[in-house]
Amino acid sequence: MKKGVLYVIDFNSKKGFICDMDGVIYHGDKILPGVREFVSWLQKENKQYLFLTNNSSLTQKELQQKLMRMGLEVPEKHFYTSALATAEFLKHLSPGCSVYAIGEAGLTNALYDAGIMMNDVNPDYVVIGEGRNYSLETLTKAVNLVIKGAKLIGANSDVSGPTESGIAPACRALVAPIEMATGKKAYFCGKPNPLMMRTGLRLLECHSEESVIIGDRMDTDIIAGTESGVATVLVLSGISNENTPAKYAYQPTMILSGVGEIVRIAENN
Repeated sequence: MKKGVLYVIDFNSKKGFICDMDGVIYHGDKILPGVREFVSWLQKENKQYLFLTNNSSLTQKELQQKLMRMGLEVPEKHFYTSALATAEFLKHLSPGCSVYAIGEAGLTNALYDAGIMMNDVNPDYVVIGEGRNYSLETLTKAVNLVIKGAKLIGANSDVSGPTESGIAPACRALVAPIEMATGKKAYFCGKPNPLMMRTGLRLLECHSEESVIIGDRMDTDIIAGTESGVATVLVLSGISNENTPAKYAYQPTMILSGVGEIVRIAENN
């Protein structure tokens, strides 16, 4: 399917919108074209919407503040991250467990809020997210804790992500050295894990057939929607281009240049 040739989603009839952030809403600290119009349309039309991001670095409050600096007013309740999904998963799997975590405030705060304690001696889990404190020292510590028996958890399975200056390694790339050094495989809690998609739909209070997921990645956003029975929109404002879908057996429902096209399509129908 070529971008713009066939519109098969009636956006006006959809109640719930699940939207990725990196590569869809912004690159780094730069807002993308059409985003203001898209968010304004969601709010004006009283759509249920959720920014569902695999980036584990920022808290909900920090994401809200980041969008506010870009001129977008979005309440905190409209954000859900892979860090929150990871904390929720561990809370239900092993209440009161301890972890050795490599990541930013988004991950560590989510873990603390879920009643999970930090432990760099004999933790139950080693949890990895994106973070500037990732170093050879922390990597070595994580490797040895996993060898001693800690289970390995990744906040998400993104290999890379778009930035203002190009591409940056993401969580999956940071977990890979630990897997290689230990021979152990990580479990990833973010998209396309169906647990995160189910949580997103529950927060929206919408059924799958009433919803749309919008993202820039085939291997997380689009497959997550496909496997959940949710209509999918691949936007080409992030890591994918028009040739990317040809590499996959599954396909997005629609391919658009960016979220601003959704508003144009909705207003023309």
